[in-house]
Amino acid sequence: MDTIVTVDDLTPGDRLELGRLTLTEEEIVGFAEQWDPQWFHTDPEAAAGGHHGGVIASGIHTLAVLQRLCVESAYSRWAVIAGRGFDRLRFTTPVRPGDTLTGSMYVTEVSPDESRGRVTLELEMRNQDGAVVLTATMTVFLWRRGHGPTGPGSEESA
Repeated sequence: MDTIVTVDDLTPGDRLELGRLTLTEEEIVGFAEQWDPQWFHTDPEAAAGGHHGGVIASGIHTLAVLQRLCVESAYSRWAVIAGRGFDRLRFTTPVRPGDTLTGSMYVTEVSPDESRGRVTLELEMRNQDGAVVLTATMTVFLWRRGHGPTGPGSEESA
């Protein structure tokens, strides 16, 4: 198993590229039908005549894709305690069926205390054309080395 990244391993200026995920119309409509049932997310025929010229992904769906990419690229190997929240979140370009999303994570602040630390991240997600579709500032808490769990299913260390 890879070494678990703790707050001690992160430095402001660190950058991580996220993976990629392509969204289909079926995924966009299915997510929206359950979580954001607005017509421009759920009805391709009506959306074709609407402001966006077709179905677009819900912003909540776009945010969920960002979370998945962050987990797959970083959080699954980090000693994460919890997310504190978003200080800023912007949806800057509509996400459409067939878009392939990727992004970057930048560490902007690391504030450790005795057993854990707060990490502030600037997040950016782009489509296959390089257009920015989402920007966010997020804060997460991570364990310090020698504290808390060392990975999935592990016991806390002393």
